[in-house]
Amino acid sequence: MTARQRPAKTALASGAGRPPVNLLRRRALGTLGAIVVAPILPPAGAQPLPDRYTLRAASARLSLLGPANPQTDLWAYNDRVPGPVLRVKQGERLRVDVVNDLPESTTVHWHGLRLPNAMDGVPNLTQAPIAAGGGRFTYEFVCPDAGTFWYHPHLRGNVQVEMGLAGALIVEEPERLAVDRDVLWVLDDWRMLRDGQVSQDFDSLRDAAHDGRIGNTVTINGALPDQFTLESGERIRLRLLNVANARVFALRFEGHAPTVIALDGMPCEPHAPEGGRVMLGPGMRADLILDATGKPGERHRVVDDFFARQAYEVITLAYDPRKRGRALRGGPLPRLAPNRVPEPDVAAAERHRIVFDGGMMGMMGGGVRGMMGGMPGMGAGATGIWAINGQSASEPDHAHAPLLTLARDRTHVLELVNNTAWWHPIHLHGHSFRIVTRNGARDARRPLVDTALLPPRESAEIAFFADNPGDWMFHCHVLEHQASGMMATIRVG
Repeated sequence: MTARQRPAKTALASGAGRPPVNLLRRRALGTLGAIVVAPILPPAGAQPLPDRYTLRAASARLSLLGPANPQTDLWAYNDRVPGPVLRVKQGERLRVDVVNDLPESTTVHWHGLRLPNAMDGVPNLTQAPIAAGGGRFTYEFVCPDAGTFWYHPHLRGNVQVEMGLAGALIVEEPERLAVDRDVLWVLDDWRMLRDGQVSQDFDSLRDAAHDGRIGNTVTINGALPDQFTLESGERIRLRLLNVANARVFALRFEGHAPTVIALDGMPCEPHAPEGGRVMLGPGMRADLILDATGKPGERHRVVDDFFARQAYEVITLAYDPRKRGRALRGGPLPRLAPNRVPEPDVAAAERHRIVFDGGMMGMMGGGVRGMMGGMPGMGAGATGIWAINGQSASEPDHAHAPLLTLARDRTHVLELVNNTAWWHPIHLHGHSFRIVTRNGARDARRPLVDTALLPPRESAEIAFFADNPGDWMFHCHVLEHQASGMMATIRVG
């Protein structure tokens, strides 16, 4: 039996000596009943949306692993993991009052939004940190683009996000897409101990210098996934959001043919996922059209086989045997109207080369050699493990001299070169960009995204029109890589 044929729920997830994904559920925590973990988002226009939200970040004890198992000590927005889904209509103003009742400072970053620099949520770069013990900050900005976005801290993110601080932001299109259901899956990956608590080994040197903090328990919308119930013939808009620290998901929908209609919130030409897998690095999103083509009573797996030898079942698509189903919708697949993002003029662009180095099995700099010589306790939060153009940044203050200063209202092409042995989802704040080449070859789809997933030893060119002034973070979204040096500032003058 090959690795791909191995029953997914019994295969190891990743990491030497680590338990399989959801081993806690299968061995230590007993059998859970069926959990439908994907709530339906209210249809656009079905009810008035709030003109103001409050997010309270605080400690919480929640049932992450199901009612039959110990509760987990987490950090949460409004006592929920993930945090509440915030919704706003395209072009409208979002106001969010953040109250920090955590034992440490925090901020909130609005991932993927083209917003004013002062609202970006980066500590000591765009704002002062929100103080522990009741500090407050109000974020207020217009949301120009419809799509699936999210929010999370940008201070000690490798700890705060792993402890549960993340949530979805849905910017609604003016017209509702012609689907039967609008469903959100927030995918997360946790390193759990057998007592039901999150492992506190946040300063792991191995995580920092390898592929980041890969966990052993995957959740969807803050619950252990078992099955998602469908009705034959329905059409679903499925929004996928990866909020994990480091895990890359490669989702294969067995028995189904999903169509990608948006990436990182931005509409795209509808297409089948490359190789039949929806690939999502940390921070990335994809909107799919999923037609329920199965028959009543059928069951199909959704499998993550990013690690081919360690594939596992994420969730089961279970067709309701009590319903006869309906006829599939005819006609072409629905399309999303494009957001009004300025198109880059690649022919007239200023060009820049950015090289990512470091990590184990990579071109390690002096800081890493010193670490290998014996510097105990040096892990996520240490610099010198990773570098961008030879510079290794400090995570706590984020206040770095700009790596690049870009002329405003000009097109810029950044050549991204991954000289390392590891995957890196490279994220740029405040802008969306097109991926125009991969390894020197033209990318025919030229997707409009905010995060480019770079495989080991590969390169890509991204192009964008730099119309949003300010100092913007540019970093790997494997949060242990960011915390140990792989981040920089790009200034748009």
